[in-house]
Amino acid sequence: MACDLHNREIPAAGGGKTGRTSGFSGENSGDASCDGDAMKLQAILFGVLLLTSALPLGAGERMTLKVSPSVSFAPANLIVRAQIEADAQNRGVEIVAESPEFYRSSEIQLDGERAARTNTFEFRSLPPGTYEVKATLIGPGGSARASVRQQINVIASGAGQ
Repeated sequence: MACDLHNREIPAAGGGKTGRTSGFSGENSGDASCDGDAMKLQAILFGVLLLTSALPLGAGERMTLKVSPSVSFAPANLIVRAQIEADAQNRGVEIVAESPEFYRSSEIQLDGERAARTNTFEFRSLPPGTYEVKATLIGPGGSARASVRQQINVIASGAGQ
């Protein structure tokens, strides 16, 4: 007796009883499903998804951006992480946090292929507003090699009102 992934009954070889079995004992358990096999498959698929999501950059991506938190109360402290693919042409990275009423930026130099892959920036005490956080990878001569954006919201806390 065996089960497929859709929990259908498959007759035993040699014309034996049909029904579902549980474990290695071969005892007929009637409505028992093949949860063990399904759980193993789910665990394997979860592992594959976890591994692929942990890969830093996809093909052709020079830079990714993660800003946290994406929603916070003012005055907000933002942590910005720019993950940059190693390349001899990388000269710098600029991070800008901008809303209609506020602007803040930071720039660091990169040492080409030897630069750190993850660069962390912190913007402190941002006032309320909807911000566009933009990271620009800078190449030779100040040219932009890549640019990524993320929108975040800083909500007025109402404490001073």
